[in-house]
Amino acid sequence: MRRATLSQPPRFAVTGRSRGFLTLTADTGAVAHLFVLEEEMMRLLLLAEGRVTSPPSWAIAPGAEDIAEPGRDRMDVSGFACPDFTCEEADGTLIVATERLRVTLTLEGLHGRWEQRAGEGWHVITQDRPTQAYDFGWWDGRAHHYAARTPGERFFGLGDRTGDTDRAGRRFRLTNVDPMGFDAETSDPLYKSIPYLLIADAEGRCHGEFYDTVADVTFDLGQELDNYHGLYRHVVTDAGDVDRWIIAGPDPLAVTRRFTWLTGRPALMPRWSLGYSGSTMTYTDAPDAAAQMAGFLALCERHDLGCTSFHLSSGYTSIGDKRYVFHWNRDKFPDPAAFIASYAEAGVRLVPNIKPALLRSHPRYDEVAAAGLFVADADGQPVEAQFWDEVGSYIDMTKPQAAAWWRDQVTSALLDHGMEATWNDNNEYELWDARAMVDGFGQPRPASEMRPVQPILMTRASRQAQVAARPDTRPYVVTRSGMAGLHRYAQTWSGDNRTAWKTIRYNARQSIGLALSGVSNSGHDVGGFSGPAPSPELLIRWVQAGVLMPRFSIHSWNDDRTVNEPWMYPEVLPAMHRLMALRQTLIPFFYDLLHRYHADYEPMVRPLWADFPKDPASWGERDEHMLGSDVLAAPVMDEGAERRFVQLPSGAEWVHVWTGERFAGGATADVAAPLDGPPPLFARGGSAMLVDLAQGGWRPEPYRRGLWLFPPSTGAIRWTGMDDSGDGHGPVTRWHLTGQADAERVVVTLSRDGEGEGGTTLLLPPGDGRILIVEGADAMPVEQDGRRGLHLTI
Repeated sequence: MRRATLSQPPRFAVTGRSRGFLTLTADTGAVAHLFVLEEEMMRLLLLAEGRVTSPPSWAIAPGAEDIAEPGRDRMDVSGFACPDFTCEEADGTLIVATERLRVTLTLEGLHGRWEQRAGEGWHVITQDRPTQAYDFGWWDGRAHHYAARTPGERFFGLGDRTGDTDRAGRRFRLTNVDPMGFDAETSDPLYKSIPYLLIADAEGRCHGEFYDTVADVTFDLGQELDNYHGLYRHVVTDAGDVDRWIIAGPDPLAVTRRFTWLTGRPALMPRWSLGYSGSTMTYTDAPDAAAQMAGFLALCERHDLGCTSFHLSSGYTSIGDKRYVFHWNRDKFPDPAAFIASYAEAGVRLVPNIKPALLRSHPRYDEVAAAGLFVADADGQPVEAQFWDEVGSYIDMTKPQAAAWWRDQVTSALLDHGMEATWNDNNEYELWDARAMVDGFGQPRPASEMRPVQPILMTRASRQAQVAARPDTRPYVVTRSGMAGLHRYAQTWSGDNRTAWKTIRYNARQSIGLALSGVSNSGHDVGGFSGPAPSPELLIRWVQAGVLMPRFSIHSWNDDRTVNEPWMYPEVLPAMHRLMALRQTLIPFFYDLLHRYHADYEPMVRPLWADFPKDPASWGERDEHMLGSDVLAAPVMDEGAERRFVQLPSGAEWVHVWTGERFAGGATADVAAPLDGPPPLFARGGSAMLVDLAQGGWRPEPYRRGLWLFPPSTGAIRWTGMDDSGDGHGPVTRWHLTGQADAERVVVTLSRDGEGEGGTTLLLPPGDGRILIVEGADAMPVEQDGRRGLHLTI
């Protein structure tokens, strides 16, 4: 066994073949496993030391809702098809191929060239930098990978990074920190670590690359230049191995669905989680917190504003001015169960804030320390870290006894009092002490090597507690921090953003980055969490954008201690009322998107080019986004704007949802965007939206299923959608709408798979005067809000 040098890199040879992978061993002792897992998916696990040094994976869960402890073994191929593949070796190269993906490895140095089949031929999608692509002992021992860059390459993903959706030319540090008041254009790092890239070449052909690491990792996507190596991009992880997954395209949406599937089945949340959620730090920080919370319900009722949940900030746990998780401040809330019941009676679920660290002065700190449940040093002494207003210690979720303790506390302190959900917050696990060790399920290692695993295990444990306490109710969990796969357990949001006009724009791009990274069920703190209070105009524009995201919550801790509330500005309250009612109307639409995400891995939020990759105008940075495949949202993001100009994707006809005006694909729509109206929204011709036609507000009428139809000027209508009873594990109904439209008539057939209740009302766009016919159904003419249609029972 020799030592590799720059002039004589390691030479590999095939030494084994098993189901799903080949093993290559080098004359230096390095080992590479090349996995062939699906026709369009391969993986290179490079072990520079000849053995696995990464912890088990908590990211890889093909189609699964959970991963068993202690995590997935790195050599496990269960859940994959492991198709047949060809393997040819000649002239110092190894060529491994399926019908969709091919890799050529140079056995000296392991230089790789990856190709995907696109059309009739093969196209190179990525290849290693020709000079020292990996560290075989000549650098610092970290896991390095250098790939060549090509002109016109674009990089998307990496979760909710700041700035533009195309990450080209930037460097990102993926670790977990709490950057309150972050600049949505420039700040880095943030709360989450998702080391995944969706890469598009100059022609728009896409593929995916995932580095399955949970150590701190840095991506350089062209910021760094070095004359000796040509153009390159660089990924370096501070510990562990190079574990690189390649997903062939070229279709960006198919790649996104496949990566989402790879990292697990998205959690199906209850329907109420998609309504308006109130929140503020101010109420529970106040000495009269119970009165403040009761006042919120009273003001919702006074202004007739619908609300389905309230995120209860951590002031309910306070002793003095500090916060103590799982402790109830009985001065503020003398009877927690009665307080929770008062919200339940109003139809508003409480989502309590919980944090994974106990302050050093926590009444139960010594008890938890004695049980050995904290992240500790090698001698078992709890490691202290800076937390809220004091140092504290983090619960080690990689220790089964600690996770069990956590589940018990969630149950006894919250669920047993009537809570139904949990808000997992401040869970970045900012442990910078090199002495900090985690249990690692019996395989201790430095805490820095598993930082993002801790928040996902915390979220998982909270969800498990809910499932155990209420097995017949769909759980709702939200988390601020996490890693690839967090969508198996929770909804998320972009964290403690800063109040500024540009935040609306870049928050939307954060949602796109998250969705392209498998995490679609997200939103933002509408109005801005920290900074100055938003102006009336900014607040309304932010709400207009917020009602077009899966998670819709107004939350704040303003510098001047004002509170972002729907009624904070009387002059715009009528506009606010209409927007809040609009959100209630759109809940079934978002619920349909959530079902598609859960069942078919369809991203809920996506860039225009994901659905229209052949339209050059859909690429680049846009202030519009798609909601599912058929609806284009174009919220206003600039101060003083009164109109919105949108270049609509070619390849479809578009219908203005609020006016019925039609636009050809590729046309630029110039539409009014008044402050007191709904945000501009366009639907693809031939599609439909599930909506709630009931009267909304504080005491909404029972759900009345409606379908907004958007028939083309002429041509086919084809749409499917999903819904269910909303909160439990009842049957899912899949709706099917087909038909044909011409200049005079719209003829459709509506059917469903599964059982359902009540009638359905089909409505044409405003101003559409054509005759609507529903074949095979008795129908009664109706009209609502300027839309004509038919009500039928199926």
